[in-house]
Amino acid sequence: MSALPYIFAFTSIILTSIFLRLLYILPALNPTKPSPRAKGQPTRLLIVLGSGGHTAEMLSLLHTLDPNLYTHRSYVVSSGDDFSALKAIEFENALATEHGGSKREIDLLSTYDVSVIPRAREIYQPLLTTPWSSLRCLFACFAILRTPATQQTSIITNAQRDDTRNGILMCKYSYPDLIVANGPATAVLIIVASLIFRFFGLSGTNGKMRTVYVESWARVSTLSLSGKILRAGGMVNRMLVQWDMLAKNGQGEFRGALVR
Repeated sequence: MSALPYIFAFTSIILTSIFLRLLYILPALNPTKPSPRAKGQPTRLLIVLGSGGHTAEMLSLLHTLDPNLYTHRSYVVSSGDDFSALKAIEFENALATEHGGSKREIDLLSTYDVSVIPRAREIYQPLLTTPWSSLRCLFACFAILRTPATQQTSIITNAQRDDTRNGILMCKYSYPDLIVANGPATAVLIIVASLIFRFFGLSGTNGKMRTVYVESWARVSTLSLSGKILRAGGMVNRMLVQWDMLAKNGQGEFRGALVR
């Protein structure tokens, strides 16, 4: 008897299982509400910074951020983007000033880190080599999603935090509760990495890594390439646009201009 029917049946079962699993984990196909959280509960926010305008827009979006609600902030920048790394540190210093240094000294959970990952694609990089650089970036995203950065993987965290605080940080935080991005290719790979973790149901990923993508203010009538990929794949929980024209075309939620 030919083995072909058995191979076909086995392949069909595998493909059906993959399809059903994707239906379950893709946010656009299976929307869920976030679990309620008490103020001060350890919550990790992962923020993807592009370069130049993307970084300026993202930090503008976060100007009302309360560090007592998002008790650890992980900033992700691409290699060579010292500007974004410095802007993230300046933003955190401003948060510390605004919310009171003494409060932050008492509350050991209010912390941050800045991580550097390889670029998905360099400027003028040949398309032929882009899959390899993107794969390298994807593997770096896996490490950043699993735990906040340490001295081995990042520009280091809040200088005010000592070794004891760093130990508390590593014990309390693992996968981010929320990922916020606004344009760069790195954002797509971080979101893809989060979906891969959820696809395999790794321990600690349940209810984690919800995603919000905010399209750039410069995008008036069409989404960016990153936005198109994420929307077509149903990969984000919420896609926000800053121009009513995009919302009317069914390309996202319009909540007004979000940048100052």
